[in-house]
Amino acid sequence: MTRPFLKMNGLGNDFVVIETRTAPFDPTADEVRAIADRKTGIGCDQLIVIDKAEDADAKVRFWNADGEEVSACGNGTRCVGWLLMQSSGKDEAVIETKAGRLIATRAGDRLVSVDMGEPGLGWQDIPLAEEHDTAALEVALYHHADLMAPPGCVSMGNPHVVFFVPDVEAVPIARIGPVIETHPLFPQHVNVGFAQIVDRHYIRLRVWERGAGLTQACGTGACAALVAASRRDLVGRHATLELDGGELHIEWREDGHVIMTGPAAVDFMGELP
Repeated sequence: MTRPFLKMNGLGNDFVVIETRTAPFDPTADEVRAIADRKTGIGCDQLIVIDKAEDADAKVRFWNADGEEVSACGNGTRCVGWLLMQSSGKDEAVIETKAGRLIATRAGDRLVSVDMGEPGLGWQDIPLAEEHDTAALEVALYHHADLMAPPGCVSMGNPHVVFFVPDVEAVPIARIGPVIETHPLFPQHVNVGFAQIVDRHYIRLRVWERGAGLTQACGTGACAALVAASRRDLVGRHATLELDGGELHIEWREDGHVIMTGPAAVDFMGELP
């Protein structure tokens, strides 16, 4: 029996999306890795499974390309929200995730806004292995000239550390990212953001995602970068974030909720054997 899938992307952060509301699918780590393999599988940064939910339009689960299930994926949530709204004809979709209930709304032609909820800012929310000030982490995570300023830590349902650098293009992310991702301070490992503040309304960002590596875009990483920068008064409470795959608009509202707005796209459909 074959299983239909959609290949989607949010700013180049790409996903294999499988609908399981009529045919259950609980993949093993090996199955996830096989699907995500760009040489022998479909190829993706994350696998997304959409299931039925009692109190929401859908229940959604996410797996990174390394086979590990994770609680949140911002770009993936935007893609799922667009699919659900296209199917229902409504302008809003309620999505149940391990990180909590998220609300997606239409924001224009193929643009979707997602209320990502409130960021976790306590050291136990991230979580860290020991108590630290998450606004300015006074720990030498890596010895590199551009990383000497203390980074900030934010949880968006998944852990993020954000470094503020003068030139993000000059940072050897492929070398630094995996070292910081697996640093003992982060017991669940961590997504590593490198943010260049262009002005108070514009941030250039690149993200090394745990379990996926350097991706074209990271929605929760963009949310975390805006929150971390705002806490340090480097930007205000809303900004455009330029990632390798394009731009996201992030707002940290006065009620504490973070709103992410950006595109969602369908690349192709197919069937898994």
